[in-house]
Amino acid sequence: MTATVTKTLDERLELFRQMLLIRRFEEKASRLRAKGLIPGFLHPYIGQEAVAVGICDQLRDGDALTSTHRGHGHMIARGADPKRMYAELYARETGYNRGKGGSLHMMDADRGFLGANGIVGGGIPLATGAALQMLRGKTGGVAVSFFGDGATNEGTFHESLNIASLWKLPILYVCENNLYGEFTRQDKHQSIKDVADRAAAYAMKGVIVDGNDVEAVIAVAAEATARARAGEGPTLIEAKTYRHRGHFEGDMARYRPQEEVDFWMKRDPLDLYEARLTGEFGADADAIQAIRESVEQQLDAAAEWAGEQPHPDPSQSTEDVYVDSYEGAALR
Repeated sequence: MTATVTKTLDERLELFRQMLLIRRFEEKASRLRAKGLIPGFLHPYIGQEAVAVGICDQLRDGDALTSTHRGHGHMIARGADPKRMYAELYARETGYNRGKGGSLHMMDADRGFLGANGIVGGGIPLATGAALQMLRGKTGGVAVSFFGDGATNEGTFHESLNIASLWKLPILYVCENNLYGEFTRQDKHQSIKDVADRAAAYAMKGVIVDGNDVEAVIAVAAEATARARAGEGPTLIEAKTYRHRGHFEGDMARYRPQEEVDFWMKRDPLDLYEARLTGEFGADADAIQAIRESVEQQLDAAAEWAGEQPHPDPSQSTEDVYVDSYEGAALR
């Protein structure tokens, strides 16, 4: 099935705005953590923005997605409010999960964002279950699971793809191949070069796309979502990309060769798309600058608002969380 996507200049500028919003959100979050305002780990999405924005461009209301430990970009691309995201990072009552989820487990069920996940490959079966529910309910919805190259070595990946192919579930499995599973380069943990090759084992369509080209990602997502909605089953999409920073904030990433880093930094998805906007698509430089200023103002206001929000009440620590009968009895 072939799907054609045509974008106006305003729509293309919006794609750039979304990618820039993710980039600046992450950079500001890193600075806030360095000041001691954000507890816990951060795993920045910097460098991979075109994947989240390109895939989510083709999603509708009623669709669902699962994320990874590097989930802020996916959540923003799905339309989440940076104010409430910062509040969650600050562990404040008005955060998306009342300060109890933090970076690694933030979610927004109203937008079908079924959560970031601190377990490698943990979101893959969750998205597969969501896709099964959509199929049985005949909702016309599509599920998306984002994961990294390292997760494709997990049993959850293989089990999920097997059942999704067998039952023709409406799901996109999106591997953001940034070349590293935590601190280990792909060629040190896999004998294959292309993760998309693994689709063949499950009689599933496998596609490779330049994960730093947002419009290329949109084109692949459009075809995959159209196939899924038409009952033609899942697609494994491998988006070749690169994280600009270490595995987590504080990781100096000295295990990466400098020539490799230099190569990928020249392929920054924001720089590439800005060049296309002002060149091929005829965007005015003032329009780009206006977007930059608007994003900075939005995030400054969001962080300020989050910092003013109340802390959770300790007496409500067991609300909104799962407690089994044994632990519940002990707590009571």
